[in-house]
Amino acid sequence: MTPLRNPLIPGFNPDPSIVLVDGVYYLVTSSFEYLPGLPVYRSRDLLEWEHIGHVATRPDQIGITDVPTPGGVWAPTIRHHAGLFHVIVTVFLGGRGCVVFTADDPTGPWSDGVVIDAVAGIDPDLAWDEDGTAYVTYAAFGRGIEQLPVDLITGQALADPRVIWSGSGLLAPEGPHLYHRGAQWYLLIAEGGTDRGHAISIARGPSPSGPFEGFDGNPFLSARSTAHPVQNLGHADLVEAPDGGDAMVMLGVRPVDVALGFSPLGRETFATRIDWHDGWPVASLPDLGGGTPAEHVSLAFTSDEALDDPAWIGVRALPHSIARIEGAALAITSTGDGLTSPHPAFVGRRQRHHESSFSALVDATAGTGGIAMRMREDHTVAIEAHDDGALTTVVARAELSGLSRTWSATVATGPVRLRLSTRLLPIDLRRGQIGGERIALSVESGAGTTELVELDGRYWSYETAQGFTGRVVGCYAERGTVRFLDATYDGMASAPPPDATLASDS
Repeated sequence: MTPLRNPLIPGFNPDPSIVLVDGVYYLVTSSFEYLPGLPVYRSRDLLEWEHIGHVATRPDQIGITDVPTPGGVWAPTIRHHAGLFHVIVTVFLGGRGCVVFTADDPTGPWSDGVVIDAVAGIDPDLAWDEDGTAYVTYAAFGRGIEQLPVDLITGQALADPRVIWSGSGLLAPEGPHLYHRGAQWYLLIAEGGTDRGHAISIARGPSPSGPFEGFDGNPFLSARSTAHPVQNLGHADLVEAPDGGDAMVMLGVRPVDVALGFSPLGRETFATRIDWHDGWPVASLPDLGGGTPAEHVSLAFTSDEALDDPAWIGVRALPHSIARIEGAALAITSTGDGLTSPHPAFVGRRQRHHESSFSALVDATAGTGGIAMRMREDHTVAIEAHDDGALTTVVARAELSGLSRTWSATVATGPVRLRLSTRLLPIDLRRGQIGGERIALSVESGAGTTELVELDGRYWSYETAQGFTGRVVGCYAERGTVRFLDATYDGMASAPPPDATLASDS
């Protein structure tokens, strides 16, 4: 049995949902305030994954222009029925509400979407009974898991919503998924909140509407109160594995150190095997195995297709509406909204490795801007340049919940390479070093490399920022027009976390 490779999809990719169609796996995740929204990934073996596009490639499909952080696109479900792919999702805190999109091909284009107004909740699931009736099952705030049959053509409910299960008694039952297996219907949910108490529970019943009986062993999977290197496990979805068994995808976080408890990359997608005993699932915590492979991405801006790479995302706006290819460079013009506004002139990519480097060669003769790491509006780290023709002034910025600090240096006029890098600190209890992470901001010019500042990375992590995303690194303009002559992302291979006990006893 081939072991699964974790994380399945590194970088911020929470709330995964998966479907197997004609031997190919398709997986979607939440995207919150970013566009394009609802990334779609494809695999033939559950090991190697390709980012093939997005469901929401047109802003009006989801309507998040004025949705506040952490609103936007929450917890989708992808399914295939009667020759069509379906993705159902809630656009929360504004936007369009519960929407169902369809496509013949998951690479798109996807439909404009049908709104289901009767769904008063989040995390919708979509399933069909033997007669073809579509059921939407979702988390209703304070009421447990609700369900209603729906006409997917009109979006009209065919009956009033009814509560079908309230979980095993833990906090916040959510993220439901419904399956028909043998003579039983199974209802899989998340419980315990999406932080360290997160857990996965299941119930079964004779029909898609129940009545549902909870498993005595609930929650049947959770990393809570353990030192496992993957925490916050929940929002799971079941799928057949390539060898004919079953697998389960789920969200989780990789804390830099479980004791320190901060996760720079946010919630990622993981997977584990599923066995069945007496009609109930048995699962092990996801194995990190050999860790995340190294990655090198060299970004050249020599053609208009450079921004078509699906890895590029913008904040509440499409990358093509923020940036353009101009004279073998990526040109970004500020609209007057800075990096810490809800609509920054920023295009970025998910940070996928704990140890990483993002750099760009920046021409700042017509504006001020550079590279940044964004968790949310009030949790950013950036280094920017402005060239006045005599000198280039470089400023590093750290924004943290309304607190702001800057560091500056001057170098010779001309393009400069700005770099944002992250590194882990080793655990060595003999020296009082308990691990952690550092973010370094530096500039490279003809005079060499100048590091402006090194920051404690725990303040730009999932737990501290309390958004639902992870780090996104990219290019931005604060004022005027800034040109980026190239950009590079390097992610270093990561092994499983070190053992602090060995470090202290050796």
